[in-house]
Amino acid sequence: MSVLVSDEQRRPLDAGRLRALAGHVLAERGAPAAAGMELSILCVEPAVIARLNARHLGVDAATDVLAFPIDPPGADPGGPPRILGDVVVCPDVAAEQAAARGRPLQDELDLLVVHGVLHLLGHDHADSAERDAMFTLTDRLLAGFDGAVGMT
Repeated sequence: MSVLVSDEQRRPLDAGRLRALAGHVLAERGAPAAAGMELSILCVEPAVIARLNARHLGVDAATDVLAFPIDPPGADPGGPPRILGDVVVCPDVAAEQAAARGRPLQDELDLLVVHGVLHLLGHDHADSAERDAMFTLTDRLLAGFDGAVGMT
């Protein structure tokens, strides 16, 4: 499994930590570790995520995270997915949310990466039962992650 992190925004962030966290989520959820399988995390400015949000969800505003599944698990009965998908995170929006919640930016970024990867794995929160299950799983995955790595 290859987790690619592309940082196209101005805030310093720990790309190694985000990569390790995505790998942790995939391993904990039993995602196939096929050679050549890819997942990307793209960190962008508010204007970029706002354009994506408008184009794909019809919401003309910046958001914190978007997930774009490409080959979701089980979609191809001939084998595991080659490209799981893309998680797009906006650290500026995450920083606003972190400040409003009184917690560190890194905690908010971690939450958003887990949330996005879970969406790629087929989890959703369209109704209250799904929401409770997804958020409980998110908390469990974050609690089990010990991925302090240096800035990259």
